[in-house]
Amino acid sequence: MLATSLTAALSGVRARLVRVEADLAAGFPGFTILGLPDSAVRESEGRIRPALRNCGFDFKWDRRVTVNLAPAHLRKVGSSFDLALAIGLLGADGAIEASRLAQFLLVGELALDGALRPVGGLLPMCLAAREAGLQHVVCAEANAAEAAAVPGLSVYGLASLPDAFSLLRSDPLAPPPPIAPSAGTGASAVAGDLTDVRGQPLARRALEVAAAGGHNLLLWGPPGSGKTMLARRLPGLLPPLTAGEALEVTAIHSAAGLGPRGLLHERPFRAPHHTCSAPALVGGGTPPRPGEVSLAHLGVLFLDELAEYPRHALEALRQPLEDRAVAVARVRERLELPARFQLVAASNPCPCGRRGVSGHGCRCTPRAAESYLRRLSGPLLDRIDLHVEMPALGLEDLDGPPGEASAPVRDRVGAARDRQQARPNGLGRLNADLPAGALRELPEPETAARRLLAAAFARLGLSARAHDRVLRVAQTLADLDGAPRIGVAHVAEALHFRCPATPTSA
Repeated sequence: MLATSLTAALSGVRARLVRVEADLAAGFPGFTILGLPDSAVRESEGRIRPALRNCGFDFKWDRRVTVNLAPAHLRKVGSSFDLALAIGLLGADGAIEASRLAQFLLVGELALDGALRPVGGLLPMCLAAREAGLQHVVCAEANAAEAAAVPGLSVYGLASLPDAFSLLRSDPLAPPPPIAPSAGTGASAVAGDLTDVRGQPLARRALEVAAAGGHNLLLWGPPGSGKTMLARRLPGLLPPLTAGEALEVTAIHSAAGLGPRGLLHERPFRAPHHTCSAPALVGGGTPPRPGEVSLAHLGVLFLDELAEYPRHALEALRQPLEDRAVAVARVRERLELPARFQLVAASNPCPCGRRGVSGHGCRCTPRAAESYLRRLSGPLLDRIDLHVEMPALGLEDLDGPPGEASAPVRDRVGAARDRQQARPNGLGRLNADLPAGALRELPEPETAARRLLAAAFARLGLSARAHDRVLRVAQTLADLDGAPRIGVAHVAEALHFRCPATPTSA
């Protein structure tokens, strides 16, 4: 007596279908689960036995029960296999027609009374089911809105194991219950308008350029100069996620166990504490889980007090900043986690933060200040397009008129992004993501602009990466101006953002 039900297992931020093969045979009573189950999967017997008994199912355990989770080489983690295991056993016992089980993805944790409990990672599981051609998903009621975000699937959000049993026995198949539409939630609560920021015209300009081209941004300055306030207003300048992007971002957060109840329509804004470890920042662990760079995918990663982060954690950012993905290699598997985020970093110029502030003496020795800044490596800084030094605010700045609001800046950013995504050679990418080949196919800069860039390359000792990044920022400035090609003013401004006065020179 053999029956096969279908469920799914997470692998990073994606999921793979798993065949639950349940076999009942005469012999010494026992319950064996094969296929690299973790402790939560092995403990499913302790949940399934009382759930079947308390729900009134006459399932006899005086047989040898063998369950194989295929593919056997894929590690199975968590309690989401309970429902598929219980239904597979009922199918093997003849209570459900085994051929019907191939039409459903079954995901859910069982309570001892048979109630269905929600699990994490359902959205990527539903995406895997749709790719495999399945049309029906059975899950807990609390997971139904999340599963319904995937178009093309009939979602049955049920309350208990008997409800799932009745559904699978019904002929014809009962229609799915109505699911209340989710209004969607943001991945973070980022509020505020640019009018709240006083002074700092150069930093405001850099924020607009960063939003328009997707560039990374580093803000230097003493405490209270507005670095964090500016960074937290960047998501308000970005366009909302498209339908496909919202599904992609929500799937990552679902796989991380953050439990969204609907699509995330706002761009993520992640701000980890500076004590976080390298695996927490870029991802990893056993089993591998997405880190902050993946949770910030298609959004903003804000690293405040950049020089306070562990050196090895910051160095781990170099590859994701360049490749827009994180490669996690383990003995059993190799995963690629998406990490197309926009980095905004903020740092004080020295340990006390007062270096260069007139009228307030810095208490740090030159050696201490140099050691503080040396925590940031050259290769990491080379991957940040915009460097802005923010001076301390004076009373005239605080009492002055408010700056431009976010709405008109957002309109200019949207227009510049539309120009970038309309270019056929850019493949719809933002300037910050343009590969070197596509960068060379853009309209050639003006003669004076090329001369200025060549002179800066020789005099400032720019690397090849820095040269291309200056060119990308200059193109963004041209897009903001609506110019057909890069002019000398665009290159000059891009170089200014690339090579500002360093805090050590103050």
